[in-house]
This record gives sequence, structure tokens and C-alpha cells, in this order.
Amino acid sequence: MIEIRNLTKVYGGTTAVDGLTVTVRPGRVTGFLGPNGAGKSTTMRAVVGLDRPTSGEVQVAGRRYADHPAPLREVGALLDANAAHPGRSALAHLRALAVTNGIGRARVDEVVDMVGLRQVADRRVGGFSLGMAQRLGIAAALLGDPAVILLDEPVNGLDPDGIRWIRGLLRGLAAEGRTVFVSSHLMSEMALTADHLVILGRGRLIADVSMEEMTASATGQVTVRSPQADDLARRLSADGAAITRPEPDVLAVTGRTNTQIAETALAARILLTELVPVHASLEDAYLAMTAHDTQYRATTPATTDPGRAAA
Repeated sequence: MIEIRNLTKVYGGTTAVDGLTVTVRPGRVTGFLGPNGAGKSTTMRAVVGLDRPTSGEVQVAGRRYADHPAPLREVGALLDANAAHPGRSALAHLRALAVTNGIGRARVDEVVDMVGLRQVADRRVGGFSLGMAQRLGIAAALLGDPAVILLDEPVNGLDPDGIRWIRGLLRGLAAEGRTVFVSSHLMSEMALTADHLVILGRGRLIADVSMEEMTASATGQVTVRSPQADDLARRLSADGAAITRPEPDVLAVTGRTNTQIAETALAARILLTELVPVHASLEDAYLAMTAHDTQYRATTPATTDPGRAAA
């Protein structure tokens, strides 16, 4: 596990992370979300000892990252796709990491093939595209076969095939019982990949919830279909529910859970042919949750000067 306890990090007069306490558990992909400047990168850097907390502590597998005798075997991290020396080849970069952590050359070959870099492994990293650099960073993170993997924006620069590959990789690693902690701004990708979410805003914890809880909480609406919709609507309204009728036999119900609706229908012997909680998209739920915690917000002009547009 990654255990973060009362983590605070202050740079000068700016508090990047403010009293964060959260546990990232194994066996699932945990998405790490938040607006720009929310403190995500600082938190990840603190996990691997690159930033020293102002107060609080971070432990991985029961000890600080720096206290592990071979940390690359415990924690694999991709925090900067451009971390490799541009004058080295991909193989040279990975072999240097392997030697310093007591990892054999055979494992280097394994991860090169795993991330699809075999054809360019002898090329200098400085000539790599962003997507190739991302793959190399992921290879380095996996080199020690660690139980804990941290990735900061891992799909940046990847083509659609690469995005699908990283999605499957992360879910596969979690299925093996590893702890997978992934930061991203791509809501659509997080919706397909993450099982659990940790959300920061202005350095503080906003939410620590399952993906299902996150999307369900954004609407609280249930779609109900019944041939006895009129009778059901009267009974639910009497219980305080708000109801709209998109179709004659369909009710859109807010203010009552699907379980409560089912209990009301059962007690009145009303047949239900459909009972479906309506979940918002992750993007909608996220934007609603972080609306007051976005520090950098662009504005769009209300009108465009036709003359300037033509110029």
C-alpha cells in the first residue's frame, strides 16, 4: 500500500499539499485527479522521496521510499517522460538502472519488448517522440517488477493503439494484486481504467471514492418504466420524490434511491419493467465536484471581431 498521513508541503508562501491523508490500496487502479495546481505531482514526488514533506509522512509497503534497500524493486514510477539522458540509448538507460538496483539484463530485454520499443532500443533517447519517451519511462517503472506503480499522465503522446495498450497494462497489473496509482486529466480514459478515485483541490482531499460512487452521486436520478406509471408516480410524489415523465410509461425520479422505489412498488404490487440508476459521466461528476477548486480558469470572449477573424 501507499500510506499518506497528514502530508503537507509548502514552497515559500505556497501550500502545495495541505494535510493530505489517504491510503492507496493494492488490487485496483486508483486514479489521481484534480485541477492544475491541485498538488498531484507534489504528492507523487513525495511518495518516491523527490520532495521532502514539510510535515506528515508517506510510506510504501510500511517504510519510507528511501529506506527500501532496493527501491526500484518496490516502487516503479514515471513522473517525467524526459527523465532519461538524451545522449543515451533506451537500452543503455535501462541497463544503467538495472545495474544500480541489482537487476539482470534479461529483465531489461523483457520490459523493452513489453512496451514495444525493441526496434528503437539502440537509438538515442533525444530523438524519441513523446510517445516513445513515455514507453521508455513505463519500461523503467516496470524494470524492478515492483508491487507499487506510480504513473503521472502516462498516456501523453501515445497514439490510440498505445492508449489501449496502457489501459490493458494497468488493469492487468492491478489484477495481479499490485498497487497502481495513476494521475491523469483525461476523464474519458480514467472512466475506462480506474476502479477508485482520489481527488485533490487546492492541495486538499476532496474525495476518496469508488468510480461507481463518484458517478452515481452526481445525479441521484433513477429511470423507472412501468405499465402502472401513474399509480407509482402518485405514491413516489407522496414520499417526497421529484418526478418527470419523458414517456407515458417512464418516470425520471430524483429524491428516492432505486431500492426505495422498488420497495414502494412492491408494497403496492406495481410491476416494474425497468429500474436503472442514471450515472453522470465521470467528466460531469468531476467538474461539479471541483468547480470551486480550479485555480486557473480561462475565459472565452463573448463575441469575435469579424475584422480580426478575417485578418
